[in-house]
Amino acid sequence: MENLHDKRKVYDKSQLIESEIKQNPIEQFRDWFMEAGGNPDIYEANAMSVSTVEEDGCPRTRMVLLKAYTYEGFIFYTNYTSKKGRSIEKTHTACLHFFWPNLERQIIIKANLERIAENLSDGYFHSRPKGSQLGAAVSPQSREIPDREFLEKKLKQMEEQYTNAEVPRPADWGGYIAKPYEIEFWQGRPNRLHDRIVYQLENGIDWKISRLAP
Repeated sequence: MENLHDKRKVYDKSQLIESEIKQNPIEQFRDWFMEAGGNPDIYEANAMSVSTVEEDGCPRTRMVLLKAYTYEGFIFYTNYTSKKGRSIEKTHTACLHFFWPNLERQIIIKANLERIAENLSDGYFHSRPKGSQLGAAVSPQSREIPDREFLEKKLKQMEEQYTNAEVPRPADWGGYIAKPYEIEFWQGRPNRLHDRIVYQLENGIDWKISRLAP
């Protein structure tokens, strides 16, 4: 067994204090996201984990890419019949998580999810590279398949079929908007006394701001 007891670092790059934060968490997210996106050491600032609860009661977490955010919520795309899609359709909730170790920051977002309008999913789907469009059409995401050749053969068939034609968006592929009801901002601090500021939605309108112990 490898002993990891001494693998630790000091967090001292920044702070998160009430007098400097935005009153709206989406604006606070925007500030942090723009800083992360401008950091040359962060490869994909929009990479986030999405955790859902499956039928056996166990959470499942996977990485996806955030594709847009507004004051209403956070948008990403997936196959509606995938494991995550089926969980979302059942519970209509998920937890999103951003982690930017170079900034010693993370954001945890608890949200209610719903599908975005089909025309918005159409627009994004056809803005993607054609290879990505074909990949979405080819893959029965999360379903068991016989082997890798199954995918490659199907991809070749579809490449020939749509050589000079537009790839239709699969009916089971599209976007979700995650409408947050709780957002926590975490900033690493020395001595493990990290800053944790949480915004909680009250009455569907106002955001209550609190500090949590690390």
